[in-house]
Amino acid sequence: MTQATRARTNRCRCYGPSMSKAEIDGVAAEFFSAFDNRGGKAADVDRVRRLVVPGGVLIKAGPEFTVYTVEEFIEPRQQLLAEGRLVNFNEWETAEHTETVGAIASRFSEYRKSGILDGVPFKGGGTKTMQFVLTPDGWRIAAVSWCDRP
Repeated sequence: MTQATRARTNRCRCYGPSMSKAEIDGVAAEFFSAFDNRGGKAADVDRVRRLVVPGGVLIKAGPEFTVYTVEEFIEPRQQLLAEGRLVNFNEWETAEHTETVGAIASRFSEYRKSGILDGVPFKGGGTKTMQFVLTPDGWRIAAVSWCDRP
């Protein structure tokens, strides 16, 4: 084994053996459900803070391009929920493909969402990509990018 190969192999084992895809599935499911307020239950927006690493980034690729810090992402959504403007909201993954190499993983997801915004029911969906890293505390999200479709 060459020195470069050995260094690459050691990087991939930086926190021990890779955890199962089921754990990454769980983190993704938690992220998708963070703003769920169906049936009058309170959305758990703090979940996003727990799931995304410090300095993580969230990017809306379209229709209008916007880069968010975790707090910038949460604030307007939390306000919609607190004001009661967004009710019966749900977002869920309909398909995914995840690749894991050691302590990093990349996931492409198709998703759907529905809810009532300002009294008007809506449905939509889109594509998300999530980048995961294995931290000492388990799998966490490093970045999320998405593009909504009506």
